[in-house]
Amino acid sequence: MAVEVNKRDVKEQPTKTKKGGWHAAIFIIVMEAAEQFANIGLGTNLILYLTKALNEPVTEAAKNRNTWVGVSSIFPLLGGFIADSYLGRFKTIIIASLIYLLGMILLTVSVSILKNKKLFFVALYILSVGDGGHKPCVQTFAADQFSEDTMEEKDAKRSFFNWWYMSIVIGSVFAVFVIGYLMENVSWTIGLVVLASMLAVALSIFLLGMSRYTKERPTGSPITSIARVFVAAFRKWRVKNIRGRDNYWYGHDHDSLHHSQSTTIVQTLAHTNQYKFLDKAMIIDEQDASRKNINPWRLCSMTQVEEVKLVIRLIPIWLSCLMFTVVQSQLGTFFVKQSSTLDRSTVQHFLIPPSALQGLVGIVILFAVPIYDKVFVPFARKFTGHQSGITVLQRIGVGLFLSVFTVIIAALVETKRISVAKNHNLLDNSHGKEITIPMSIWWMLPQYAICGVSDAFTIVGLQELFYDQMPDTMKSLGAAAYLSIVGVGSFVSNGIINLIVIITSKTGEKWLGSNLNRAHLNYFYGVLAMLSALNLCIYVWIAKGFVYKKKHVVETSTV
Repeated sequence: MAVEVNKRDVKEQPTKTKKGGWHAAIFIIVMEAAEQFANIGLGTNLILYLTKALNEPVTEAAKNRNTWVGVSSIFPLLGGFIADSYLGRFKTIIIASLIYLLGMILLTVSVSILKNKKLFFVALYILSVGDGGHKPCVQTFAADQFSEDTMEEKDAKRSFFNWWYMSIVIGSVFAVFVIGYLMENVSWTIGLVVLASMLAVALSIFLLGMSRYTKERPTGSPITSIARVFVAAFRKWRVKNIRGRDNYWYGHDHDSLHHSQSTTIVQTLAHTNQYKFLDKAMIIDEQDASRKNINPWRLCSMTQVEEVKLVIRLIPIWLSCLMFTVVQSQLGTFFVKQSSTLDRSTVQHFLIPPSALQGLVGIVILFAVPIYDKVFVPFARKFTGHQSGITVLQRIGVGLFLSVFTVIIAALVETKRISVAKNHNLLDNSHGKEITIPMSIWWMLPQYAICGVSDAFTIVGLQELFYDQMPDTMKSLGAAAYLSIVGVGSFVSNGIINLIVIITSKTGEKWLGSNLNRAHLNYFYGVLAMLSALNLCIYVWIAKGFVYKKKHVVETSTV
């Protein structure tokens, strides 16, 4: 049964200038490393500025930081939508980078000249807007530089995600040590001036590679395409598919097989049996057959339906990774405050900045990623036969498993810290000032190290999953969806903090007070460990039923 198509309803394929490859991606990678330097340099020290310079209580400062991180990670959903639908990734990156640079300049002015708390927070959220356009596009734009025409190119793209993450970790490590030292020992202003300068350099480097980039044009609103499938399926929920797959609409090109002898081979999404209620959207009923032109809100192609299924399949994975980011959010909040109470002295009386241990996470990743890519994958491939050694979902699961041990170790170390404070009668601060406990900061190394290894598994795995499994027309939204896990996880962390404060306040003994020595941060970590273990079980159950993207080859008309 042939159905005529209104050409306005058929998406034009994005055009490419065949360039790209590593010689183009390197400019984007360097830019991202510099941008990450600025982002991490601010984020890792933010709680210290809020508590020391703005005199906020530690719980309030932790929630303010988590809220900022959360908002910054949700804005990419809007940025990704704008890039995919209207501007394209290249233009979105440039505009977003300029907004981010403006926010950093205003932040510097608020700290150095005006010393205005309100302007400080306004500038923070301008940074969120800029980050919202930058983050969902830059990694996807870099990955777009690699085609998948040969096995070598596919392997190059697969390795790209590992090396991409390692490069931004390099930027993060330098930020933690350099900016942490400047803000702790020189001034907040100097630290922010360095960050603003790095952003200007990053944008300049990106623009240097303009002539080398493969650029994708926007393909139209993906939200509209998704909405059409749901509306069409709902309008036909009573229609019975008597003829089976013969009654499905496969798209204009597929139907043209009956009218043309000239054909070409293309790859399309294969039909899957999950979420079969959506298959109603591609059933050709009597009303569709009698129409001269297709009503896109009543009949959708198999590709459109399968694209929506791809998105739906990722939602449970997204939800089951939230607890991982809850644990990770402790790196920039309570882990830092713990460090600030410990003995941070080293040789020649040099004090390690409280946020510096976050650099250890990056150092661990710098070793873990190459070992994973060059040693573990070839070794595992011999046993599994899988090109990547293990599947991307298995990689994510290993990271979730390790994150449980991150908070278990953190709870044990915190118990030790409180014990030392009790033994030395240092439970109470002196004249409102924080007392240094005679316990080395190096006790916290294990929890940071495990956190770094779990990052190398889960974060890189999520990046690859959301890039590879999202429809081709929604790559930027896929990156935004992965980033939003971090943001929503920060909000979930705030919710857990609020709930614990409310419950423990009623018992008369707060777990999360301003004085960490009188608080019970170890109990809080214990709760996170139990929630993470439960979450891991749910993830394993979801991952077992996950269906990866499938493609099949069909002959289509070249008329």
